Amino acid sequence: MREGGGMGGTAERDDLVRAGRAMAIATVASRATGFLRVLAMGAAIGLSSGLASSYTAANTFPNALFELLFGGALASVMVPLLVRAAEQDRAAGDLYARRLLSLVIYLLGAATLVAVLLAPQIVSVYAVGFHGAQREAAIGFTRFFLPQIFFYGMSAALAAVLNARGKMTVPMWAPAANNLVVIATAGVYLLIGGTQRLGDLTPAQSLVLSIGTTGGVIAQMLVLAWASRRAGFRLRPKADPRGIGVRRILRLAGWTLTSVLAAQAAVLCTTRLMSKAAPGAIAVYGNAYTLFQLPYAVIAVTVMTGMLPRMSRAAAGRDLAAVTADLSRSLRLTGVVLLPVAAALVLLGPQITTVLFGPGGAAQAGPAVAVFGVALVPFAAYQIMMRTLAALQDTRTQALIGITVAAVTATGALTAAHLVHGPLLVAVMAGCSATGYTAGALIGAHVLRRKLGRIDGHRLATSHARMSAAVIPAALASLAVLALIGPAAGDGRAGSLATLAAVALAGAGLYAAASRWMRVPEFGIVVGAFPFARHR
Repeated sequence: MREGGGMGGTAERDDLVRAGRAMAIATVASRATGFLRVLAMGAAIGLSSGLASSYTAANTFPNALFELLFGGALASVMVPLLVRAAEQDRAAGDLYARRLLSLVIYLLGAATLVAVLLAPQIVSVYAVGFHGAQREAAIGFTRFFLPQIFFYGMSAALAAVLNARGKMTVPMWAPAANNLVVIATAGVYLLIGGTQRLGDLTPAQSLVLSIGTTGGVIAQMLVLAWASRRAGFRLRPKADPRGIGVRRILRLAGWTLTSVLAAQAAVLCTTRLMSKAAPGAIAVYGNAYTLFQLPYAVIAVTVMTGMLPRMSRAAAGRDLAAVTADLSRSLRLTGVVLLPVAAALVLLGPQITTVLFGPGGAAQAGPAVAVFGVALVPFAAYQIMMRTLAALQDTRTQALIGITVAAVTATGALTAAHLVHGPLLVAVMAGCSATGYTAGALIGAHVLRRKLGRIDGHRLATSHARMSAAVIPAALASLAVLALIGPAAGDGRAGSLATLAAVALAGAGLYAAASRWMRVPEFGIVVGAFPFARHR
């Protein structure tokens, strides 16, 4: 039974909470190892050196190209298609999945081969500010990193198969394997005398970084292949993938590709501008973005992963009321956690980056982290609405909104580059992203209201107003503690950690008390997901 005025049937809600808890724990573990990976590579090659920028840029290219060519389509198109096929007949659904996966393999293989051949041109397009040794190093890394496109694509396809079968936790654990391999790579690099100076980098050291980094992505794919086999899905590619409605799939994926193309154009614009802004600007932005993505991945991605198959089933049955209920639930459950986290990023950006990256990190990445905090809730809302459109298989509208977001972001970035120069441009670029995501969330809400008839707007507004009201006393208390303890604790790593602990204790305590006093139901559901909190 779907929700009418509350949060949904008890059994259904409990299942969702249990699955969400498991996925959240897996995501936290993966993201925690991800931060250890950032710290390990920072110790190995530096955080803002020329070598770090070459490595970071080169490692960004396969991600960017994968998202450009396949990422959006695999995430948005495959799960609804697999869910609908499995709903009709399990055996036919398995055959459909193998044929669909075969099509993905052929396309991924061709795209990866072409990308590797065009490695110098890709570096020239994305990193226009790289010259001499920095450009050559980036090209060398890129040639080794671009095969990641194939393995990322296989990982995404296998994750879609698992999600459609209700096995949602393993894909959240898989990135930890990737991170552990790269952490080991950083250790080996240091053991063989690895340098942070681009001019001192030897071929052997470059090879260790290159093979180890791509090896991490291969490990991630192998974990998912093992999990798929355990779930009863055997990867047996079909020589002929016909019989799955290739034209329809390509039409759906074509609009998604258009959206991703627009998003990557905005990324390209931002990357090119930052490559000319200041030494190490790309690496600094990448570290700030990684930190911004942590709460989004733990909360929003967990909720979206659980909701997308449910939404897809409801959309297939034209149960728009159920789609609306899941959309509303997703936005409220993410909002109740992300609003206070966003406030923490805004208030404590310098302290967080000092603890993670050292005192120099506060000056470089701190302002960008604070600005990304403003983007956190709009970004999550925007992504949830795009997943809802994917469940409805309206990739055309999804693409048009994505193009608008990219245009707003790129226009802001180009304008900012004329007005702001130097390291401050990194924070301003984060602000441009925040503006684009906010525009996307607002447009998405308007479009979904017209498509669904309603989006539970009154409850969404009331719930978010209560959540925001609960954040205010927590933020004021945090500011008071920060003003009281901050100067005495100092701006070193230990002092910043002590400040963070004191502020977190005061802020989280007041937010919890205010949420309970204001009877925010979503807060109780999130807290109830953890056994230690149920009997308090």
